[in-house]
Amino acid sequence: MRAGDVFDNPITGERGYIRKGTSETNGQLLIADLRVRPGGAVLGKHYHPTIHERFTVVNGELEYVLDKKRGILKAGETMDLPVGVAHDWWNASNQEVRVIVQVKPAARFVEMVNTTFGLAREGKTNKKGMPNILQLAIISTAYRDVMRLTSPPVWLQDILFFVLAPIGRLVGYKALYPHHQIATKSVTVEPLPDHLRFEEL
Repeated sequence: MRAGDVFDNPITGERGYIRKGTSETNGQLLIADLRVRPGGAVLGKHYHPTIHERFTVVNGELEYVLDKKRGILKAGETMDLPVGVAHDWWNASNQEVRVIVQVKPAARFVEMVNTTFGLAREGKTNKKGMPNILQLAIISTAYRDVMRLTSPPVWLQDILFFVLAPIGRLVGYKALYPHHQIATKSVTVEPLPDHLRFEEL
């Protein structure tokens, strides 16, 4: 993945392009210019066992929950999402929100997003972007170091997915599909507004 690659999830309402890709940082850093449509949201409350994220809003407002704190991130504001801290976010406004998202390290995160966004584009998720339980068991087991959903409780997920993942593999589900491509086209990276400054992770 490199600067200018485009990604999109028509179910969750996320689309954007890469400002700095894993191919340029040896998998260590991803910087994405993300747009989220009104009503768009990430899959659900989750945490990253090994990943540090940082969000900087360019335009609009992004509502969030960080651990037990709920708030609104506004244009020009930055929020760090440390390793292991549960969070959720969504666009509750009536206008698109634009956010610079940084992920470090990024290589396995990109693989997981490749799968989940690819399934959404193929119509193989529910209306929240979640795949069926067997596919979810495969993804959650393979990428447990990348992302863990907080519901149902993690201990219950571990038991459930331990049982279901082998069944999923038997019927043909995979954690990574070679035909999924996160980039649907390539664009010229547009400059950020002069007033916006952000530090790289």
